[in-house]
Amino acid sequence: MHASLPLINTIAAALGLALVLGFVATRVKLPALVGYLLAGVVIGPFTPGFVADKEMASQLAEIGVMLLMFGVGLHFSLGDLLAVRRIALPGAVVQMVVATLMGMGLATWWGWGLGGALVFGLSLSVASTVVLLRALETQGILDSYTGRIAVGWLVVEDLAMVLVLVLLPPLAGWLGGPDSAGAHEPASSVLRTVGITLAQVAAFVVLMLVVGRRVFPWILWQVARTGSRELFTLCVVAAAVSIAFGSAALFGVSFALGAFFAGMVMRESEFSHRAAQESLPLRDAFAVLFFVSVGMLFNPWVLLDRPLQVLAVVAVIILGKTLAAAALVLAFRYPLNTALTVSASLAQIGEFSFILVGLGASLGLLPPEGASLVLAGALISIAVNPVLFRAIAPLQEWLRARSAWARSLEQRDDPLAELPMSTDQRYLARQVVLVGYGRVGQRIASALAARDIPFVVAEQNRDLVEMLREQGLAAVYGDAVEPSVLIQAHIARAHMLVIATPDTLNVRQIVGTARTLNPGIATVVRSHNEEEARLLEQDGVGKVFLGEEALAVAMTDHVLDCADQRHAQATATAPGGLHEHRA
Repeated sequence: MHASLPLINTIAAALGLALVLGFVATRVKLPALVGYLLAGVVIGPFTPGFVADKEMASQLAEIGVMLLMFGVGLHFSLGDLLAVRRIALPGAVVQMVVATLMGMGLATWWGWGLGGALVFGLSLSVASTVVLLRALETQGILDSYTGRIAVGWLVVEDLAMVLVLVLLPPLAGWLGGPDSAGAHEPASSVLRTVGITLAQVAAFVVLMLVVGRRVFPWILWQVARTGSRELFTLCVVAAAVSIAFGSAALFGVSFALGAFFAGMVMRESEFSHRAAQESLPLRDAFAVLFFVSVGMLFNPWVLLDRPLQVLAVVAVIILGKTLAAAALVLAFRYPLNTALTVSASLAQIGEFSFILVGLGASLGLLPPEGASLVLAGALISIAVNPVLFRAIAPLQEWLRARSAWARSLEQRDDPLAELPMSTDQRYLARQVVLVGYGRVGQRIASALAARDIPFVVAEQNRDLVEMLREQGLAAVYGDAVEPSVLIQAHIARAHMLVIATPDTLNVRQIVGTARTLNPGIATVVRSHNEEEARLLEQDGVGKVFLGEEALAVAMTDHVLDCADQRHAQATATAPGGLHEHRA
């Protein structure tokens, strides 16, 4: 290769090898991310053959971090987080603390300093957004309530890690960083430095939320009016990179935080969905370069030199975090399936761990073997994660069959899991059982209430069930897949079952249970996929409404009504009552 072209050499080798190994990974049912990391290992300094320019790869990785965090901010919804805040916020914080302490315990046992142990523990505590979203999409549960809990949980982890990235540099000296001038400063000086840093971050956040959320959507609108697709894409990418760079230069905050808020303010624009689509190819390309650059840090010999340490790291990620998350979800009185799904979602580490490892190494806090151990844990946990998801259903059935404790988790006394004794009799017979109270379910419920048709809501969101109870509406908490939930909704005497949840994975089981208890019940199902809708109708689950088809029918009816009105007006005003056609 041409030694005088390090940028081209690095990009060509990284993207080409990532394509090959990413394809191989997907063919063997592993996430493509594993292939990208392995590509970095192959072109890294610890393996024979071509070695990419490490400094160039590092700079490309910085752009990848900016665009990754910009994408996270662009999809960050405060409303979605608030909907699951009662479990996601305390759950994520407690789980991160537990995982961090376990990691710090291992690092301290190995003789590392406080700073290295803290960075190591934190890097094991946060899961990968990329891996989680793709896993939930593969399982078809991204839009389910359980999926929203997992995503909300991870959003809290991401926000906590953004704060860690901001605070770590000023605290590096106090934590034992060798190159920090403040290594021996008193606690008051450290607190003053942290205070200044937090003030700078607060000033940046206020500026972005007050000014940025008005200015940048306006700029995006002006560019969109030009009709130029390339200018629009350039505006989105330029905003992400320039805000990230400006935030670091003016306010001393990280590229990651700046890019995250760039995405958040862009979300305020009506073009946010288009901005996400237009920037996706570039974000994906640089994300690949980021993961490849991370793989270059991994020394594969650590698997032979420190096998027990690698196993300990994997145990913390897959067992420690999983058990902690499952216990927390069960403690909040959520079903066993939700606990298993959330814990499987968090049983891996990813991009934030890599960013933190890089920062810890640059500050002199993390020993060289620390990065390799974290990367080994990431590679193994990401590779194993799909297996964990596939094991959820068999494990749940096995636990139910062999453990009275597991069965009691789904049968425990919960006041929200059954209708109150004071429920009016009109809700117990000839009623509509409405499964799901999301955007579609709420509209159906409003229409039923307007016509004074009794209905009972079955919903997995405890907060929504509590709210409905406070409004005097009949609602039961739980997953309608469980027969006990439909029994408590009095499905045996109901007139109709309406399944309004976006999760159609268990529709057949819900309908089967309902028809077993009430053979004559009418059923209505929502679907997003044409092929899925066709299969559901073939299985006889009832009337299936396809989102795109319903939208097309509504738009067609509106167009025809408007056309008929215009035609009638034109006919009435034409001479002799006839419409004149002019060339």
